[in-house]
Amino acid sequence: MQLKTNNKKYQMMHRGKWLFLGLLAMGLQTKAQYVLLKADEEFRLFHYSTAIGLYTEAYQKKPTTHAIERLAACYRLTKDYPQAESWYAMLVKEKGAKPEAFLYYGDALRNNSKYAEAKIQYQKYGELNRDLPATQKSMLVLSCDSALSWMKSPKSLVLNNKKNINSVSEDWGAVTYQGGIVFTSDRRNALVQEEVKKNRPFLKFDEANIAPDKVTYGWTGNNYLRLYVQKGTDSATLFPFNAGSEYHVGAATFTADGNEMYFTLTRIPELIEREKGVPKTVRVEIYSSKKDANGKWGAVQPFKYNNVNEYSVGDPFISKDGGALYFVSDMPGGKGLTDIYVCFRTEGGGWGKAINLEEINTEGSERSPFFDDDSNFYFSTDGRIGMGGLDVFKAAKRGNGLAEPKNMGYPLNSPQDDFAFFLTGKKEGLLSSDRVGGNGSDDIYSFILNPNLSFKLEGVALDKKTGLPLPGVIVSLSKADGTIISAQTDDQGRYKFNLEENTEYFIKGTKTDFRNAETETISNVGIEKSAVFKKNIYLDPIELFKEIKLENIYYDFDKSNIRKDAAIELDKLVKIMKENPTIWIELGSHTDSRGNDKYNMKLSQARADAAVSYIISRGIDKVRIKAKGYGETRLLNQCANGVECTEEQHQLNRRTEFTIVKQ
Repeated sequence: MQLKTNNKKYQMMHRGKWLFLGLLAMGLQTKAQYVLLKADEEFRLFHYSTAIGLYTEAYQKKPTTHAIERLAACYRLTKDYPQAESWYAMLVKEKGAKPEAFLYYGDALRNNSKYAEAKIQYQKYGELNRDLPATQKSMLVLSCDSALSWMKSPKSLVLNNKKNINSVSEDWGAVTYQGGIVFTSDRRNALVQEEVKKNRPFLKFDEANIAPDKVTYGWTGNNYLRLYVQKGTDSATLFPFNAGSEYHVGAATFTADGNEMYFTLTRIPELIEREKGVPKTVRVEIYSSKKDANGKWGAVQPFKYNNVNEYSVGDPFISKDGGALYFVSDMPGGKGLTDIYVCFRTEGGGWGKAINLEEINTEGSERSPFFDDDSNFYFSTDGRIGMGGLDVFKAAKRGNGLAEPKNMGYPLNSPQDDFAFFLTGKKEGLLSSDRVGGNGSDDIYSFILNPNLSFKLEGVALDKKTGLPLPGVIVSLSKADGTIISAQTDDQGRYKFNLEENTEYFIKGTKTDFRNAETETISNVGIEKSAVFKKNIYLDPIELFKEIKLENIYYDFDKSNIRKDAAIELDKLVKIMKENPTIWIELGSHTDSRGNDKYNMKLSQARADAAVSYIISRGIDKVRIKAKGYGETRLLNQCANGVECTEEQHQLNRRTEFTIVKQ
């Protein structure tokens, strides 16, 4: 049947329909653009957590390369490396992806201990970036090779998260002081006024030259850094002194007698150079304080080399006798982004010339200098071959100088930042790290070097579908305190660990394009003699857009409520999503053929919505799961309209399936 084009009523009606659809599409596109513009503004202000939600919303409305790129960057800058890896994996497949995308993808993979895959991305980055110096390309590749070697032959070490100190915020830079531990934290504190003023980045001025909030650091939303002290089992309290700044304070270093301290702070100087319309970053400075005759800390004094308008100075380390001060700075004339310097006390009590430790410094960033009692020098850097981020290095004493620095290896170092190394004895010490498994961003760890580890764990990682061994699986052991050690399976899928005594571990496996293996438990608690434990792990391959049936997710006839037996099965999907935090899924619900087709479509959508609501109620972010009702359009058997079937046959079609749409 042909439509008559001269029917004006028909033409007007359909013209109106298409106009409505066009306006609707334009409205959705405009809304997506508005959300994207708002996300860009939050990104510009360094409010990355807020920007993530907005970019995700924009991406779901209209997938764009810009949204993918910014989501990848936000997760990278907030150090959520599993999510960063997921989005950079998408970004490098986009047409016109910048060379830096491959670099950051490699960084994300390296932070997730996937060194073999990271090496491939670094090599691609080197091919695309012709201006990359050969030395830098070589260091990226060799770092991956070295990290794999260190993980294969880990150092004997016991590492424990200091649960009695750490918070959900940043905690780092721990040193011993008069029987306690002094450290730096940006945790919430009842003594600090809790007034949050949004949209002002940390220590940057807006176009009106308004000073930053004096309570909250805009980047993290936490308080500014402060010095805390903790003794025994007591709670940590603010360190009792007046630093003279309302902004960041920390970390500190003390002379052996405990009467003199040096620390880093930020302040807004009266003569700061400002430029209208351009955000201004305030650099860090070093200050000191001495105890008076009553044991009270005196007024703080600025360090000789403070120059807030030109460069930063920080990370002070004072020698036990107070005669030498080591510090980090980006002052002109250095070798890299930040260098380590030393100056010596003069006869008049002041500080002499700042000397660059040229044999230590690199083109990268050097941090947190420390000397032990035997004059061995420890520091952190990202400018040498390492695990990733900042690694701890040791330069042994050699004559009047220092030997070539050596990487302290794995697991003292991790794929993330490891810094603020501090020995409390010959084999014991404290370390700061933002490694996976911690309480917050940065955590404080205690360690014991070279302990006797007599228990072993061995096993094989297998493809759950084929039963074949899987090489390149990252197998991780975590303790109750969150401390994690990892190993990579060899070409035969084999892995092994040395275990601490009287400890319970949780084991899981991770590999690109596979769902993470279900977490299992290994324990040698109560076992006195050394033993070798055996445990194989199994990983399911991820097949995007392929339906996976959830067993026993059935609904009563003509109902959409979640039955008790269905809830048990949906909890298994919740577990999968929690163990695989980067995947997004579509949850599809199906009906049998009985009843009106249109009604069945509506009923299946209600069932899908109910299942999704249940999953969200169990702690899964709603952006990761979408409900879709298919009605009776995808029957599994012959029970179509008019076909006589048993109740069991009809119930087979009243099912729920999930499809992974993003990994």
